[in-house]
Amino acid sequence: MKIIVAGTGYVGLVQAAVCSEYGHEVYAYDNNPEKIAAYNSGEAAQIERYVNEPGLSSLIQKTLGKYLFFTSDIKSIIGDADVIFFCLPTPPNQDGSTNLTFYDAAAGEMAQLLAKRRSKKRMVLVNKSTVPIGTARHLEDILRTHNVQNVGVASNPEFLAEGTAIAQARKPDRLVVGCDHPEDFQILRRVYSQFVNHVRIKYIETTPETSEAIKYVANTMLLTYISFWNGVGARLGEKIDNVRIEDLRRGVTADDRISTWGSYVSNGAGGSCFGKDIRSLIYQLRNVDVSTKMLEASYEVNEYQKRYLVDRAINEADFQFSNKTVAVLGLAFKKQTNDMRDASSIKVIETLLGKGVSKIKAYDPLANEEAKETFSSANNILFDKIEYCNSAKEALADSDALFISADWEEFRGLSGTIEQVVKPPYLVIDGRRMIPDYEELVNKGFQYVAVGSMAMSPLVAPEIEPELEAAEA
Repeated sequence: MKIIVAGTGYVGLVQAAVCSEYGHEVYAYDNNPEKIAAYNSGEAAQIERYVNEPGLSSLIQKTLGKYLFFTSDIKSIIGDADVIFFCLPTPPNQDGSTNLTFYDAAAGEMAQLLAKRRSKKRMVLVNKSTVPIGTARHLEDILRTHNVQNVGVASNPEFLAEGTAIAQARKPDRLVVGCDHPEDFQILRRVYSQFVNHVRIKYIETTPETSEAIKYVANTMLLTYISFWNGVGARLGEKIDNVRIEDLRRGVTADDRISTWGSYVSNGAGGSCFGKDIRSLIYQLRNVDVSTKMLEASYEVNEYQKRYLVDRAINEADFQFSNKTVAVLGLAFKKQTNDMRDASSIKVIETLLGKGVSKIKAYDPLANEEAKETFSSANNILFDKIEYCNSAKEALADSDALFISADWEEFRGLSGTIEQVVKPPYLVIDGRRMIPDYEELVNKGFQYVAVGSMAMSPLVAPEIEPELEAAEA
């Protein structure tokens, strides 16, 4: 089939690449010529400037020029397409509602071109982006305004997790397709023919509104689960003596009805979906007079989680951040990505700067360059206090405290590096529980504050080494 993917961000690029792998003729369209040139180069470094996802650049290299084509000229390819996937940015407005500016602009452009097409074959426009319930009808109105004929509208939300998106797109747990007309369902069955009637993949056909709602309810439920563990499980470990969070998690999730996913306590969930989608659902439910107290609480717990460890360090470890240098490890919202959208590190760094630190030494294996854009001094002059480092060891050097904000595997065995680079008194703030041997650090004179545990300080001040004592004298 001839498929157009409109928008080559994270969702669009993965959708285009995987569809081309299954032999469809795929045209990935974007109005940014620099992105198109980077993708057409086939060079991993160029592709990963825009989307850094394991396995994606190699998949693009495999099908580029054979089944996969990148273009900024939509006019020459739109007329005889079978399907157009809308994979467009839908950022939040200040009030939590969804900003459809990019979506409406693209939909209007497509409608004008489709009104002039000569082909009479059925075509389907598919919302792949996360859009408010009722957007399929909104798109139908746009098509009707331009007198577009024989074009259907469908909802087909994505459920990809960054870091494992290629594997999930190849073997999804479910595919949800919302249409009104039998011929539109049939067209999308051809697109996803390898998944229809699959013994392990749920292929769900429903109404457009139900399909749109499934994405919001799924993401909101996931964030609520994360917030429950952070707001209840973690607090039990932090406030009640002898409650071990790891054992609590294992004991609770030993019940087959309770998922292990999301039970790992942290300094909050980030990324492009959870916060944006729960705020949008709150807005949509308020518009139909439904109470949103539970959803508001889930969102507030998650936002509080991103900054509260700094306050715990002040109140429980008596650490004063003013004029201190703090190493922050992990800037992306999770490991295996360079995505800074709504990352917990943003709130961490803003909070530290608000406490008067003199310098932040930041490091992320992939996201340093993206972080420089997020923390531009044009947005806040205090961001000039951030120094970007090329390794965890470099970030730790000459620092007074450490904050671990993302779960990269290289941070898990960090205690040896900490002991090698810095000496007590020194504070370790572990937002991801990445240091399993933290008790050994405490026994050697380090302070340790972690999500899910009481603050730990050495019982006896560490002895000063003779040469250091002489030097200080």
